[in-house]
Amino acid sequence: MRVFSAEDIDSALDFPSLVEALSAAMRGGFIAPQRHHHEIERAGEKPAVQLLMPAWTESASKAGLYLGAKIVNVFPGNAARGLPTVQGTYVLQSGRTGATLAALDGTPLTYWRTAAASALAARHLARQDAERLLVVGAGALAPYLARAHATQRSYKAITVWNRTPESARRVAEALRAQGLPARAGEDLERAVAAADVITCATLTTAPLIEGRCLKPGQHLDLVGAFTMAMREADDEALKRARIFVDTEAACTEGGDVAVGLASGVIARADVAGDLAALCRGAKGRRSADEITLFKSVGAAIEDLAAAMLVWRKAGDAEP
Repeated sequence: MRVFSAEDIDSALDFPSLVEALSAAMRGGFIAPQRHHHEIERAGEKPAVQLLMPAWTESASKAGLYLGAKIVNVFPGNAARGLPTVQGTYVLQSGRTGATLAALDGTPLTYWRTAAASALAARHLARQDAERLLVVGAGALAPYLARAHATQRSYKAITVWNRTPESARRVAEALRAQGLPARAGEDLERAVAAADVITCATLTTAPLIEGRCLKPGQHLDLVGAFTMAMREADDEALKRARIFVDTEAACTEGGDVAVGLASGVIARADVAGDLAALCRGAKGRRSADEITLFKSVGAAIEDLAAAMLVWRKAGDAEP
């Protein structure tokens, strides 16, 4: 069994290849059952949560025979221990024999596949002439999102906004060092008005993106807000946009779309389709003036496709 560290994963993956791998996986040959959520009681601290995300390739899949599962543990008490709250591992196995092939650091794998999925959606939903990207949030996922989106459109300007300006400047500087035209922005409303594509990865509970500020032709990518108590975009943004999700789970999990459906602000018919449908040829953007919105909550198919690509990029043989 091989072990792939964060450094190994970063060395193996690139966004053009990963976006193509996700697109192929979404078109068929991969199966992912509903994810499992388990609450774990811990005396003296908030309950922990374990999430299990399995997936496998079909017998006739051209991608090869693989199966795997991501194990994600969320331990709120880790903050007091000086440890990350979220810990994760991906286990890749042979779909022919069930033998374990590799264990991969789940955190970078998640960053890579999440950003690639957003970029894949933007391939189908953003205007072809998009030139200005806005990244809302300056957490660990922000630079991945900027780099992934930059492989799909020729952006002349990338603005990074965060409630803490210094964090936005730090991310922008790192992106410039990688050759991207990034700068920090201080006025969110002005940055939203100027952007062609907006990608958000925050933990905000109060919407940052207001529908009244959106302009015709924009594409809005919502990655954060992973609980029903979180919102990155308000009701008006949902009502003005043509909505797509990564999987059906986004209609019942996470903030934004699931919240809008639960409150009745939008109806199920307002969700135009999922990422698989887009990759199989469903109509994405219908006009230059249409506002599009993509909400992701993560998909086990994406994890498996990314793990398979790491395995192959490392030069390992098919199982």
